[in-house]
Amino acid sequence: MVIVLLGPPGAGKGTQAKNIVSKYGITHISTGEIFRRHIEDKTPLGILSGEYINKGQLVPDGVTISIVKDRIMESDCNRGFLMDGFPRTVAQADAFFEILLSAGKVLDHVINIDVTEEKLLKRLTGRRICTVCGASFHVVFNPPKVEDQCDFCQGKLTQRSDDSMDAVTNRLNIYRKQTEPLIEYYKGKKLLRVINGEHNPNKVFEDICNVLGAEMDDLFKIK
Repeated sequence: MVIVLLGPPGAGKGTQAKNIVSKYGITHISTGEIFRRHIEDKTPLGILSGEYINKGQLVPDGVTISIVKDRIMESDCNRGFLMDGFPRTVAQADAFFEILLSAGKVLDHVINIDVTEEKLLKRLTGRRICTVCGASFHVVFNPPKVEDQCDFCQGKLTQRSDDSMDAVTNRLNIYRKQTEPLIEYYKGKKLLRVINGEHNPNKVFEDICNVLGAEMDDLFKIK
């Protein structure tokens, strides 16, 4: 089973990806995590991709496609996998079909988590990160006990540069321009499943499972 998870920044894709792979035992492939690992290790790819990511821009298609092609050929993808953060453009989606064809796989479901821009801005600009231990908080949804102070190590909380209002607005504009066309693209291929992402995470996951339905349950022997 191959699943693509779509949705704008702040839609909760990371949370739902973890839920899906935990229930169905398939591999989670997050291009964002792959890029972050390269950035932390200061590899040539990390340096290159970091220049784009820090500006709120997408990494060039050629780089991303190459990474995905190598990743899905690994043995842990044989049983199935979920793509989180890819494809982000129609060009990437076309390339992904070719990659799957060469690997003898097919795309089964495209799940789009839909959230209004107003709620996305509220979610994204409220995140705070501990400068010492890296713990994550949110001024509305998960506030620290003491303002601007980490609950765990008392380190100072800060807002990441890509969580500022300007950066978030830019990220959403890029999404609308480059990624939203994927919705029509996959709708035309009758693969798109739309989920309301404004409910609480448990309800969102319940709706996703209902969409995947008996096909996944039977395939992976879920009870």
